[in-house]
Amino acid sequence: MPAPRLYFDHNAGAPVLAAALEAAIAAARAGGNPSSVHAEGREARRLIEGARAEVAQLVGVAPARVVFGSGATEANVTALTPHLTLGRDEIRLDRLLVGATEHPSVLSGGRFPAERVERLAVDGDGIVRLDLLAERLRRARAAGERVMVAVQLANSETGVIQPIGEIAAMVRAAGGFTHCDAVQGAGRLRLDDPGLDVDTMALSAHKIGGLPGTGALILKNPEILPAALLPGSQESNRRGGTQATPGIAAFGVAAAQARADLREITNVAAVRDWLEGRLRSISSNVNVLGSGAPRIANTSMVAVPGVRAETAVIAFDLEGVAVSAGSACSSGKVGASHVAQAMGLSADLARAGLRISIGPRTGREEAERFVAVWSRVIGRLARS
Repeated sequence: MPAPRLYFDHNAGAPVLAAALEAAIAAARAGGNPSSVHAEGREARRLIEGARAEVAQLVGVAPARVVFGSGATEANVTALTPHLTLGRDEIRLDRLLVGATEHPSVLSGGRFPAERVERLAVDGDGIVRLDLLAERLRRARAAGERVMVAVQLANSETGVIQPIGEIAAMVRAAGGFTHCDAVQGAGRLRLDDPGLDVDTMALSAHKIGGLPGTGALILKNPEILPAALLPGSQESNRRGGTQATPGIAAFGVAAAQARADLREITNVAAVRDWLEGRLRSISSNVNVLGSGAPRIANTSMVAVPGVRAETAVIAFDLEGVAVSAGSACSSGKVGASHVAQAMGLSADLARAGLRISIGPRTGREEAERFVAVWSRVIGRLARS
């Protein structure tokens, strides 16, 4: 019997948790529109509000500040708008500043006009240059501009963690607002940390064992409300459209598990660190991108000069191992990683970045099997 496949692409999408799938099936069988007042509608509403409470606990906010939608991309686009409500006041933002290594849904600027979107430079490890951000905020304030800054919590390709607390404090002092794509932080970092003092945050269910097609916009600042992307009475008038009760129910289960997974995060880091050490011992020219900065515990982006990532992904797949050539939203495209390019890496290394992302239950035995496959695949490709 062939060995089971190794799934080392958790940053693209975690395997669906058995309990989350059961919750989704039960919700689908129960039926009912959560906006209906009959018994079936009330049961659907109960399931949604239970999940809302679980997601709220994960991020440390009141349940009313969790807005369910189709995923983190929708949450990002909703948050990235020049039209905000601040308390009772309607305000208009002049400019959006985004980190150069952001997810494509943030790099595109959401609902800001393209000419009002600027990218923030990062250093060689992918950390936003705080000195340049401070200068840009100073110039914006001097010009009477109000800005929004969008910076991810952790990069999906390298795992590099941004200094979000420091960034948010700088932006707030300049009279601006901060949005954080926290998708890769769930289950790996404490999202309820008081230091994570951003205004809005995006989450995705399928990154933590829920179902694809469900996510949430978190209103961390109760005074801030972005203009609705999809008008309607659902989600307290914040997001129109009938809620996807099965996916939301599964999201609640996955959020509870993500909190529990934090207790085992040091074990995940130990497996990741052992894995990186073994790869370096096999291939002396292995580059671990972003290794000079804090990273989430499950992620490595490695590059071997001369070995194209897209070729390596196919070779690993044929050996029964799932890895990726960067973000799942862009890895189907042949080309250099925009993250690696923003970090100032050579074109060769930018095309060689291979993302390895393990899960909370990835063990040493699986890591050893991966190392054996790596030795065969990279050895063969490096000689070709």
